[in-house]
Amino acid sequence: MNTSHLSNELEAFLEYISVTKALSQKSIEAYMSDLVSIEEELKKPLINLDTKNILSFLSRYTNKRTLNRKLSSVNAFLDFCYKSHFSEQKTKQKFAKIPKLLPKFLTYEEFKNSLKLIDRSSWLGLRDYALLMFLYASGTRISECLALELQDLEDDWLRISHAKGEKERIVPIAKVAIQAINEYIKEKPKDTLKVWINYKAEPLSRISAYKITQRYLGVSPHVLRHSYATALISGGADLRVVQELLGHSSLLTTQIYTHIQKQDLKNTVEACHPFA
Repeated sequence: MNTSHLSNELEAFLEYISVTKALSQKSIEAYMSDLVSIEEELKKPLINLDTKNILSFLSRYTNKRTLNRKLSSVNAFLDFCYKSHFSEQKTKQKFAKIPKLLPKFLTYEEFKNSLKLIDRSSWLGLRDYALLMFLYASGTRISECLALELQDLEDDWLRISHAKGEKERIVPIAKVAIQAINEYIKEKPKDTLKVWINYKAEPLSRISAYKITQRYLGVSPHVLRHSYATALISGGADLRVVQELLGHSSLLTTQIYTHIQKQDLKNTVEACHPFA
């Protein structure tokens, strides 16, 4: 990178993130691209620009995620300048608020109707049906699902020992899902350690699992995890119980599903209140 045109402070920041912080080349280029563009456009060292100048320049970015990335670069640089005594003022620009995206999910009716598309006359069709049933009945991550071995299923319980963060959890699983798996296992052409296999009798890959859920449901496997949680919350399940079933380490992660409860309350008011 040509540093001859950089301000002294920006050149020092470049050395800091390259040598001291040892960031990746991609991260370094992202930082410098954001910061250099401001200096070049406004024809002033970034450290001499006030908040109004900076925000005025960044206001051209209507995409809030892009804006926040650039604000992050500016904040990192200004923090470096303050700690390096290039600046006496500790400045931090506020990030733009990004609305939380509600998790996409399928209703039970949508899920049930899509299962009718599966031809279960072949073992591959039985596998696809069992896989979708298992994902909807267990709420597992796709990595946990694909790691499934027969020994992990006992009666109506599923032991997930390959969970994120190496945490083991045990969750109940519906009999209809167990039945679908058993029917698939009976027709499975080869006895393998892993439950889910492809047509070559090799362990099913994440890409193949994605193609299966896309083919029949038009969604990714993770949407079935959201659908599982949404169905539980809609049915009145306690948030902490859902947290344990999903294997979330923090209740904050599970709280994204509280929108279901709020929507139920709204629907009730709209249906029952005279002002609705």
